[in-house]
Amino acid sequence: MPKQIRITKSKFVRVRCPKCEEDQVIFGKATTKVSCLKCKAPLTRPTGGKSRLRAKVLEVLK
Repeated sequence: MPKQIRITKSKFVRVRCPKCEEDQVIFGKATTKVSCLKCKAPLTRPTGGKSRLRAKVLEVLK
């Protein structure tokens, strides 16, 4: 019997902090609060499921 390969739809994204303009890579479907590593500004806001991004998405990484 051949093995099945799982293909996920989740990706990492490169975002830019709205406060300090620093770029950071985060998980696209984060479920917790993610803060900027430099200025500690919130980049995502938890909504009970998938978090809402508060930063500008620059690139979706594969």
